[in-house]
Amino acid sequence: MRVLVVEDDQQLLQQVAEALTNQGYVTDTASDGEQAHYLATVESYDLVVLDLGLPHIDGLTLLRRWRDEGLSFPVLILTARGTWHEKVSGMDAGADDYVTKPFHIQELLARVRALLRRASGHSSSLFSCGDLVLDTRQSQFFYQEQALALTSHEFRLLAYLIHHVDQVISRTQLTEHIYAQDQERDSNTIDVFIGRLRKKIPSAYIQTVRGLGYKLTQPHA
Repeated sequence: MRVLVVEDDQQLLQQVAEALTNQGYVTDTASDGEQAHYLATVESYDLVVLDLGLPHIDGLTLLRRWRDEGLSFPVLILTARGTWHEKVSGMDAGADDYVTKPFHIQELLARVRALLRRASGHSSSLFSCGDLVLDTRQSQFFYQEQALALTSHEFRLLAYLIHHVDQVISRTQLTEHIYAQDQERDSNTIDVFIGRLRKKIPSAYIQTVRGLGYKLTQPHA
């Protein structure tokens, strides 16, 4: 899953980005509204963490612009303590949740997980497909209750598939959601990662849909 963090405080920006990356998310960053707007229009994000007090384009204006342009990814806004009117304005502009500064990183991570669950239609922190389970709190996959040893790219790919279980996902979509903005991308590597995953879980879990992509589904008994 891919997240954009927009914050002009460089220390906080790096702190949040590092925490998200350590949880297995692909994380891009922007420190002003113009950069954030550009990234959101050329990249594919599953969620945006957005500070409201940004240079060039403020957060509320940016959020309204995204919604007017039809960008529907969940947005978690960061607001200063006591500025209740910012929270109201943010929610009215199209935000999905907010965190008040200063905040604990664990609270922010929990709200990110909750928004991604909601966007995928889940109410639990556990995503499952047959005997394959993703515990989003631990950022850990299990197969038949045994922890799987996955590389970062394998984890990101399988996490995206299990968030969209029984849906056909193209190689392009997978590429967009497992690589950060500054990483070199090659859709051919998706096939390599799929091959590795099929050696770690029963291969029948990941179906190849010829000409379209891949689908994670529970194998028939």
